[in-house]
Amino acid sequence: MFAVLKTGGKQYRVQQGDVLRVEKLSAEAGETIQFNEVLVVGDQIGAPLVAGAAVQATVIDQIKGDKVIHFVRRRRKHSSKRTKGHRQQLTLVRVTDILASGADSTGVKAALGASTRPADAPVPAPQPKARRGRTAALVGAAAVGVAAVAAAAFAATRADDSAEQA
Repeated sequence: MFAVLKTGGKQYRVQQGDVLRVEKLSAEAGETIQFNEVLVVGDQIGAPLVAGAAVQATVIDQIKGDKVIHFVRRRRKHSSKRTKGHRQQLTLVRVTDILASGADSTGVKAALGASTRPADAPVPAPQPKARRGRTAALVGAAAVGVAAVAAAAFAATRADDSAEQA
């Protein structure tokens, strides 16, 4: 029996015993994980997913892919070149079992990407952009100056109010 599963934005056609190189997952070598996003199992086609189906796999290792070189060269009068390299982080997994139903009751850890945040984790607040250069110093000084003037004005009005009451 075969299945089509989805992980890391890609789809894979797998059978029992297949070894896959998938986008990095948050699992250690030797762990058993379960892919719950199954599109096809045997002759069952999901709309979009097959309910209760899963593919179980064992993590073999965390590896890096082949180096990809990104070379940029601007032609003619610019004579500018830039070279960047990148090695994608991958996870090697071996498919151990294909479940057509009953995937919810297995108790096996779900396969989550390395950058996936748990559902119950708080969403971090967006950080303001850092300003650079002379403008930042002027804006910072202006903000401090405005705050100081406002605090002095507030203190003066409070002093006047207390003097009137006495």
